[in-house]
Amino acid sequence: MSLVIVDTGCANLASVKYAFERLGTTPLISDDAGVISAADRVVLPGVGSAPFAMRNIDAKRLKPVLRGLIQPVIGICLGMQLLFETLEEGGDKVEGLGLVTGSVTELDTGDLPSPHMGWNTLTPVKEDPLLKDVSAGDFAYFVHSFAAPVSDATLASAEYGSPFSAIVRQRNVWGCQFHPERSSKTGAQILKNFLDIEL
Repeated sequence: MSLVIVDTGCANLASVKYAFERLGTTPLISDDAGVISAADRVVLPGVGSAPFAMRNIDAKRLKPVLRGLIQPVIGICLGMQLLFETLEEGGDKVEGLGLVTGSVTELDTGDLPSPHMGWNTLTPVKEDPLLKDVSAGDFAYFVHSFAAPVSDATLASAEYGSPFSAIVRQRNVWGCQFHPERSSKTGAQILKNFLDIEL
């Protein structure tokens, strides 16, 4: 199986790569449209700001290829947010990839500090192959200030001041707001499930 981690120019690619290597697969990091299109699985990672990430994707001319993928795709952290139609950050509304319906906005943390940083529990709301052997109350590691609301695309939610989407799916595209590569046993299970998914 070929697995490509998209080099967006704004991600901690090494930790994602190592997480998949621990599962016995050898990912390729690439920003080549042909290589990405031909992969059996595609991972869209990301850290940092949405405007910067989308500028990089545009500069690398990757938006058309990412929008056209039909194999299983998973976005991680900022990579998940980029899957949505729009992202509101710093007073700007940024056009995302439009692979998942909805918008990403600043997380309403209430009286809690922002960003949301640390371990939090997952609450599955739908059955899905990505959630095989993942249970309510399992912990995942989050670092984010922006989030997608709970919607029809939500597979699992979390709460930090207010509820938000922790895992989403639309057709062949999944997203994790947390970092599965840093989420110990739960994260490893989710990445393994992604490798095992059949469409």
